[in-house]
Amino acid sequence: MTADDSTGKGAGGLGGLRALVTGGASGIGLATAQVLRSSGARVAVADLAAPGAAEGFEAVTCDVADDVSVVAAVSRAVDILGGLDVLVNNAGIGAQGTVEENPDEEWRRVFEVNVFGIVRVTRAALPALRASAHAAIVNTCSVAANVGLPRRALYSATKGAVLSLTRAMAADHLGEGIRVNCVNPGTAETPWVTRLLDRAADPARERAALVARQPHGRLVSADEVAGAICYLASPAAGSTTGTEITVDGGLTGLRLPPRVT
Repeated sequence: MTADDSTGKGAGGLGGLRALVTGGASGIGLATAQVLRSSGARVAVADLAAPGAAEGFEAVTCDVADDVSVVAAVSRAVDILGGLDVLVNNAGIGAQGTVEENPDEEWRRVFEVNVFGIVRVTRAALPALRASAHAAIVNTCSVAANVGLPRRALYSATKGAVLSLTRAMAADHLGEGIRVNCVNPGTAETPWVTRLLDRAADPARERAALVARQPHGRLVSADEVAGAICYLASPAAGSTTGTEITVDGGLTGLRLPPRVT
C-alpha cells in the first residue's frame, strides 16, 4: 500500500479519503465527522435524525436496526462519495439495569442496534471497502466491555460482543486489505449522558458521582474520542488492526488512591 503524499495521506492525514459515520448527527459521531472533515476527508453521516441534523455534511437517513434501511443508506453514501475508504460504526443506544431488570424485548432491541447494527452496516459497506487502497473500519465500543459497571448488564453485554466482533472481523478481512479496530470511551460528555443525568432524581449528585469515578477527574470529551477514532481510520495506523484504543481517563487501567478533599 503506497501512501499518496499529494492528498496528505503520506503524513498520516485523511486527505482525499471517503468516510461514512453512523450515528453521526450528534455526540461522538458528530465530533468524529468534524475531525475527519478537518483532516481532509469527504464525510457522509448516517443517522435516524433528519439529514439536516448534520449540517455541512452529506447526510442519509438510516435505521441500523433495519436491513433495508441500511442497504439503501450505505448505497446512497457510496454513490454520493464516489466510493468508500473508512467506515465508522458509531450508532448505538444505552441501557441501564441489572440482568433481571430488563425484559427480553429490551435485550433484543439494544442488541439489534449495538451489535447487529454493526453487522448490517459493515456487510453493506464491504464491497466498496474492498475497492479501497486505504480501507479501515472503526467500531465505537466502550470500557463496559472490559470493566464491570453497576446496572449496566445489558449495555455491557452488547459492548463485549462489539469488542469480540471487532477482533473477528479484523482476522476475516485483513487479507482483503481492510483494517478493523475499535475505540473504548469512558463516560463521555455527550447528549445521551446528559439525558441520562436529566432523568436522575438528583442530576448534580449523579454527575458528581460519574466525575469522581474518572481517575483524571472529569468526563471524557467527544473530541478526545473522535481523535482516537480518526487515528485508527488514517493510513498512519496502517499496521494497527484487531485492537482497541481506550479513552477513559484511566478508568480501566489505573487504581489511584481516593482524592482527599
